[in-house]
Amino acid sequence: MSDDVPVKPASTVVLLRDHDGELQVLLVRRNRALVFAGGFWVFPGGAVDDGDREAGNGDPDEAARFAAAREAEEEAGVAPDPAGMVLVSHWTTPVGEKRRFATWFYAAALPPGVEVSIDHGEIHDYQWMSPQVALKAHGAGELPMLPPTYITLCALGRYANTEAALAGEKTSPCPWVLPLMVAVEGEGGFATLYPGDAGYESGDMDAPGGRHRSFLRDGCWQYEYDNVVTGEPLYPLDGYSGAPR
Repeated sequence: MSDDVPVKPASTVVLLRDHDGELQVLLVRRNRALVFAGGFWVFPGGAVDDGDREAGNGDPDEAARFAAAREAEEEAGVAPDPAGMVLVSHWTTPVGEKRRFATWFYAAALPPGVEVSIDHGEIHDYQWMSPQVALKAHGAGELPMLPPTYITLCALGRYANTEAALAGEKTSPCPWVLPLMVAVEGEGGFATLYPGDAGYESGDMDAPGGRHRSFLRDGCWQYEYDNVVTGEPLYPLDGYSGAPR
């Protein structure tokens, strides 16, 4: 499928803290009036700009780190250290969207006692919560989000604290994901397919074979990885039950 929409570099950071004996992440809600993901809960982030590229001396990864730190300060009033960020994944917006981004997803710890201060412009609300609580709230229809946010929370739900999360993600393979967006009948109107899904090349949701996809069910994203011959899961599924380790 051809596409003339330019793909812009972007970056986001999953801010972590330990609170009352559990790992928590910072989620912020985008202004409902925004064209892209209006009203959705996301991690702080945005497009890489010229200042970020200059700060990163032309290195795309370094520029993305500076962009993530800058966006976190602009949107949430916090200042994570770019050097301490751990790359979690990289997502490119599917072909067919009106706006496309190639987005680095990082994780970073915030020191205890840091106060969040949202900008009340692009960001209208925020919550600290454990990945498990966030996923449960999403399932109840309380936290609308996009598949990269949902799957990132699934990945982080494996960890008991910030130290374990950063250590685990630092040594885990980093998925580079280009989903295929497919229109489907029913709630949500589309699904996203990943490498290894039998329909990834053709867009045929009913193609016989493996299933590696995200889809909406009762307003909640579901992630399916089954009978896949090639294509790694976007987060480890063996033994995963949503309980931290």
